[in-house]
Amino acid sequence: MSQSEALLKEFKAKVEKAIEGLKLGLAKFRTGRANLSLLDGIRVNYYGSPTPLNGCAALGVPEPRLITIKPYDKGVLREIEKAIREANLGLNPMSDGEFIRLPIPPLTEARRKEIAKQVRTRGEEHKISIRNERRDVNEILKGMQKDKLLSEDEAKRISEKVQKETDAGIARVEELVAKKEKEVMEV
Repeated sequence: MSQSEALLKEFKAKVEKAIEGLKLGLAKFRTGRANLSLLDGIRVNYYGSPTPLNGCAALGVPEPRLITIKPYDKGVLREIEKAIREANLGLNPMSDGEFIRLPIPPLTEARRKEIAKQVRTRGEEHKISIRNERRDVNEILKGMQKDKLLSEDEAKRISEKVQKETDAGIARVEELVAKKEKEVMEV
């Protein structure tokens, strides 16, 4: 594999990584529906060590607007409630001593618009990230061409492939953002 092909392969991997990062980021936005990915970043103080919520409790979505949490050990119930409150998700855990019920309140129109704006901003950040990667690859190609490691035709060919990958990556970002926006604005 030539140096330029390795560069192209590395660029493709970085574009894919940016898209995966966007998917993970978008999953954390509230849509008015119960979604376990809302709780992904929550760590519970489980006997002195920070543990992911799904590591110390069974999580479920019995209804579209309700998440249930059943701790494996009832002694950690208060810690789970505390961790959810400290996560600032705008959710109020309700405990009955065995279960924690996490009702998902419907979003107001203003809040939906605010979240949709945050989704667009997140998408724009990832598009910029992809464009920055393209710029870096093109700089490397120019340097290789200047050092006579690459012919002008080869540099142009790789540069065109990089542009094609950039366009495809940005199109995927826009598609993901549009899908998430639609989900957020849905009542």
